[in-house]
Amino acid sequence: MADNESVECITEHERILQEIESTDTACVGPTLRSVYDDQPNAHKRFMEKLEVRIRNHDREIEKMCNFHHQGFVDAITELLKVRADAEKLMGQVTDTNRRLQDAGREVTAQTEEVIRCRIQQRNMTTTVERLQLCIPVLEMYSKLKEQLESKRYYAALKTMEQLEKVYIPRVSRYRFCQIMAENLPKLREDIKDISMSDLKDFLESIRKHSDKIGETAMKQAQQHRTFNSVVQKHDSGMGYTKPVYSLNGRTPTQPLFHSLYFFILFGPGDRETFENYYRKQRKKQARLVLQPQSNMQETVEGYRRYFNQIVGFFLVEDHVLHSTQGLLTRAFTDELWNMALSKITAVLRTHSSYCSDPDLVLQLKNLIVIFADTLQGYGYPVNRLFDLLFEIRDQYNETLLKKWALVFREIFELDNYSPIPVETEEEYKSVVSRFPFHDAEIEKQDFPKKLPMSQSVPQIYVQVKEFIYASLKFSESLHRSWTEIDDMLRKSTNLLLTRTLSGCLQHLTKKPHIGLTELVQIIINTTHLEQACKYLEDFITNITNVSPETVHTTRLYGLSTFKDARHAAEGEIYTKLNQKIDEFIQLADYDWGMPESDGQASGYLMDLINFLRSTFQVFTHLPGKVAQTACMSACKHLSTSLMQMVLDSELKQISMGAVQQFNLDVIQCELFASSEPVPGFQGDTLQLAFIDLRQLLDLFMVWDWSTYLADYGQPTSKYLRVNPSTALALLEKMKDTSKKNNIFSQFRKNDRDKQKLIETVVKQLRSLVNGMSQHS
Repeated sequence: MADNESVECITEHERILQEIESTDTACVGPTLRSVYDDQPNAHKRFMEKLEVRIRNHDREIEKMCNFHHQGFVDAITELLKVRADAEKLMGQVTDTNRRLQDAGREVTAQTEEVIRCRIQQRNMTTTVERLQLCIPVLEMYSKLKEQLESKRYYAALKTMEQLEKVYIPRVSRYRFCQIMAENLPKLREDIKDISMSDLKDFLESIRKHSDKIGETAMKQAQQHRTFNSVVQKHDSGMGYTKPVYSLNGRTPTQPLFHSLYFFILFGPGDRETFENYYRKQRKKQARLVLQPQSNMQETVEGYRRYFNQIVGFFLVEDHVLHSTQGLLTRAFTDELWNMALSKITAVLRTHSSYCSDPDLVLQLKNLIVIFADTLQGYGYPVNRLFDLLFEIRDQYNETLLKKWALVFREIFELDNYSPIPVETEEEYKSVVSRFPFHDAEIEKQDFPKKLPMSQSVPQIYVQVKEFIYASLKFSESLHRSWTEIDDMLRKSTNLLLTRTLSGCLQHLTKKPHIGLTELVQIIINTTHLEQACKYLEDFITNITNVSPETVHTTRLYGLSTFKDARHAAEGEIYTKLNQKIDEFIQLADYDWGMPESDGQASGYLMDLINFLRSTFQVFTHLPGKVAQTACMSACKHLSTSLMQMVLDSELKQISMGAVQQFNLDVIQCELFASSEPVPGFQGDTLQLAFIDLRQLLDLFMVWDWSTYLADYGQPTSKYLRVNPSTALALLEKMKDTSKKNNIFSQFRKNDRDKQKLIETVVKQLRSLVNGMSQHS
């Protein structure tokens, strides 16, 4: 088996060697490659075979050289024999040359005769050439006429130039050439007039097509920006490929170039006239382009058309600047652009101030960015436009704040101001996915359960995030760092919280239909919103990737915002509680002349106390200090109202029975205060709200005037809180009653001197009151 493989290998090597010998060297590669593709060690065996073949060829070459050696020697011998023949040939050539020189003398004589004939022929030719100089002039002038008739003015000017500089000077001594020379300036003036007309047509055409040019350029800029945003390699508007525009198959500046070149050919003065006219007309067109439509701010298309016209105008100027020499200068275009930039910023500042739709303002911002990037790509400075965008950003934020004010008010209007009920785990996850609520105690409760805040809380939180997204949209593409964007977002969010949301909460708490229960829920809601502010800060941080610990990072003012809203709600609670107390007191119907009390508290007062008890039960979800302050405020207001009732100037008489009935009502108030309607009061703190009434009533019920007068002004006085003027006012009401109704008859039966005692007490009280007024 091995022998067969060896024989096959040898046969294959023979074939390869034959191909190498017979194949062109350029194609020998595949053949050699087959050596390496065969069996292992085939290369080595092939090399051995190749060496054998080389040795065979060497032997054949050696044999061939030996075979031809004798012929080479014979050829050298023959060559030596030729030397003698060469010397013989040299002598024959020398002899032939001698004989040729002798024969040439006759030819030389004949040549001199030919020279004389040639001179005559040259003179004749010169004469013909001079005559023929006139023919090209006539032909060129005829060509000029044809060019003028076919309106090929550029070629006609070149023909005139050739006539004046080349042809006419050669034959200027002839009369017909002088006539031609005199006629050429008139023809040039005609072409000048035609060129000026073409310039005017160009200016009119370019004015009509500027908006289309600008539209195309801005679309290309927008596509460039979109592409850069995809690859995340935005390069501040650089790298634009300047588009080539065409009008009716010609570049828009082609007629301008022809007209300009005509005037260049005319001369320096004419060129200056052309340049001045062009610049003057373009300034006029610039003012027209920069004049906006009156209703431009109503739609984004109005702004788009305005920008298209401006971009088209300045792209033409840029093209003319770089395509012509001297027609425009950088100083002129800079002056024109600065004038335009001032006008543009003024127009945009004015018209954007009328925009009340944030979507329209955002679209305007995007247009301004594309507008600025387009012109920046052509070398126009646009920093003032980006500075203007910061002013428009404030306007945009104002429109956002107004929009979100309506959103917040609608949310508050639709809220039921009740804790959110959750029946299942899915409902609970739905709420906490929208609002960061975590409460271990509530999480442990079984379903169904209630979350402490009402439905408006997660809705408000979601809307604040939506506002942040909306505010972020304006900050995009402004070529600002993320640190600056982070600062913008935080400042705009602060405005939303401190002004818009705070204002809506303030407005909400003052609505007539918002009762005590709703106010309690509002306070709870603001507490949870305040706690969520840190999550809003994290939300902004995740967007901008700027650490909140950065030195210049603005903090959200949620704490103060919701604290102020909470204080407003608390104040409304106190106000509404007092209003409700006033409503109950207005129902009071005392018989101030009753001989004796009914033996039980008045019905209106019991209803009032029951209302207070049920109300303060609702306050259990409020922060402790709020509930305590509300309870204390209510008790103080009730005490003050009762005091004002008995001291009313329109109430002239009060019987002792009425005082006793009034005392029963005050006792019920004191019992209510001592029942701890709101937890957290220490000792008899709440009862002290009625101390002024209590001491006043005790003084009259016990008739303890001697003690009052003796201890008056002493810190340890039993009736320290009884003001002499108050006691005097009430005593005089009772004194008048005693005269008519004999209320003090029991005193007169026992001792008629007691009537004199009353008079004495009245005098002493008046003396105290007068002393107080003099002291004050």
